[in-house]
Parts: sequence; C-alpha cells; structure tokens
Amino acid sequence: MATLTRPHHQSHLFTNLSLKPKPKPAHFSPSRIKMSLQETAPSVAIVGVTGAVGQEFLSVLTDRNFPYRSIKMLASKRSAGKQQTFEGKNYTIEELTAESFDGVDIALFSAGGSISKEFGPIAVEKGCVVVDNSSAFRMVDGVPLVIPEVNGDAMSGIKLGGKGGLIANPNCSTIICLMAATPLHRHAKVKRMVVSTYQAASGAGAAAMEELELQTREVLEGKPPTCKIFSQQYAFNLFSHNAPVQSNGYNEEEMKLVKETRKIWNNMDVKVTATCIRVPVMRAHAESVNLQFEKPLDEDTAREILKNAPGLVVIDDRASNHFPTPLEVSNKDDVAVGRIRQDLSQEGNHGLDIFVCGDQIRKGAALNAVQIAELLL
Repeated sequence: MATLTRPHHQSHLFTNLSLKPKPKPAHFSPSRIKMSLQETAPSVAIVGVTGAVGQEFLSVLTDRNFPYRSIKMLASKRSAGKQQTFEGKNYTIEELTAESFDGVDIALFSAGGSISKEFGPIAVEKGCVVVDNSSAFRMVDGVPLVIPEVNGDAMSGIKLGGKGGLIANPNCSTIICLMAATPLHRHAKVKRMVVSTYQAASGAGAAAMEELELQTREVLEGKPPTCKIFSQQYAFNLFSHNAPVQSNGYNEEEMKLVKETRKIWNNMDVKVTATCIRVPVMRAHAESVNLQFEKPLDEDTAREILKNAPGLVVIDDRASNHFPTPLEVSNKDDVAVGRIRQDLSQEGNHGLDIFVCGDQIRKGAALNAVQIAELLL
C-alpha cells in the first residue's frame, strides 16, 4: 500500500484498486495544447475564474483536452486586469459585463447565485449555452439538472449554435451521493435514502480552505483561532453545515439533497432525509448513505454493479479495514465507494449501507460542469 503523503501529482498505487491518478498538467505535453486550441471548436468563457472552482475549471479543461477556439477569463471588477496563464498563454482577466458573451458558445459559471441570476439569462439571450454551478436555477422548471453519468439525456434539447440554453450543475453533495446511489437505484429502485455528509472546507470556497489551514497552525501554537468564514472554530472540530436552517429544522444544504435527488431521478415519491456536517478536511466530501429498495438487492450484486458503473471506483477491503477516504480521492476524477454491506435492520435484502467519497471541487463542481459541456460537443 502506497503512503498517502506523496504530492498529489504523483500516482498513488493502491492494492487491487483502479483509482486513476490525476492527469499531468498540459505543460508536460505540448501536443495537448495544439489539440485543445482548434479553429472549428466552440468559444468558451469562464465566469468567476479567480475562485477555487474557476481555477479548477481551467485545470479540468486542460486535463480533458477540451477543444476551444478562444477562451475568455471573466471575474469581478476587483480582479479585472490581472493576468491568468492557461496552456502556455497569458490572458488578461476581464470584468464581467453584459457584453462579455458576444460570440461565446459555452459559458461555465461559478461566481455565486446572484451573478448567475443576473448574467445567465443575458448570456442565453445571446445564443450561449450556460452551465451554471450555483443553486440559482437548479429547481427551476425546464432547466435540466444534470450529472452526465446519471441523466445526461435530460439536456438533449439544448444544442450549440442554437437559441442558447441553461443547464444547472447539481450541488456537490448531491453529485457525489448519486454517482454511487443511481446504479443501485436503476437495479432495485430506491424507496428511501438516508444521507449523512462529512463536508470539506472547499465547499465554502478558497477562503474557507485558507482559514482551516490558518486555524490549524494557530491552535497548535496555542493561539485563539481566527473565525471569519465560520462563526466557530473549524480546526480539530466539526459542526452542522453552515447553510441557513429552515423552519422545518433542515438546513438548505440538506434540502438540496432532498429536492435535487427527486428532480435528477425524475421521481417525486422517493423519500430522502439528510444531515450535513462540516468536517476539518480540505477538499473532498464523504457521505454515509443508507438505502431502502423496492426489490431485494444483496451486497455481492451491489458490489458488482458499482464496480461496473462509470466514474466510480470500489474501495472495499474488509480484511485490512481499508475503505474510501477524502485524502485518497482528492484531486481525482472518480468517486470512491465502499463499506458496502447489508442493512441488518431491514429484512429480505431490501437495504444497503454504503460510504462514498468524492473530490468536491472536481467531480462535485468543475469536472461535472465540463462533462456537461462535453456532451454539448
């Protein structure tokens, strides 16, 4: 078993696992750059390029050789004029305006809900297809909410070069959960799903990641922790997700799992309940998922289904007590699933427990959005 202290750009060698290492950045192979930059490819805009997800957009576009003829780097007035290097070329970051989308085919948005609500429709009006990473449009009727491996056909009515369109990227915790739950749902139909999440700092942005690192140093040095992003100590602690709590006692993050699952599965009858927790992990979410099925499903069959599902890797070594961890999936494309076992509280093989980990910035945000854009090609 390889040590987990290696830099993320080196391959991890796991016994009997197929977890793929993150591809090397484009500068390792000049031919990749030539392949990506194509005259016949779509023009692309990145909205919110200076944020954690915006920067990951660029990394994913390079890793996946996404073809483009031109690319715009868009951000707030505060960031306008700064330089951004991408695939060996320097770009000047431009202020986001209504004119930013002239001639743009695909816009990847990750600048917050208010920005998406203001500029998303403007981009669509100009014939652009918007892939939005905020919660602004997820539950809007007629806007596809898409995980490509799960329900890519939901966006079949939106084409490049047409009237434009809007596609919503689901919440990170929903994506990571449904990557593992959906293959089982297709086989035995989920009646009820209970999810407990262990969510990383990255879900609250780059500033939260920086604060977690700062607090860790401060606490170890015996200093009071700096609490600007969260109202309480994050290092060496965990607490209920910071999303606002609603009148029913659930916070917004928990309700996203409920509502988004129903929309993505196109099943308003499935019962979903969630408890979402922030844990002092840097960039990958973990989730404990309990599933109740209409039809019997034994754990061996479930394990085979999950092994053959796209975008998933099974890490389920009971003998050595080795199961998915956030560290193992950080900077990886695949979602890892393990702890696959029969739910002893349910009779007749109608229940399963699984444990899922996925990189929140990557599959939970940037990668999923770029995969949506790939379907448009």
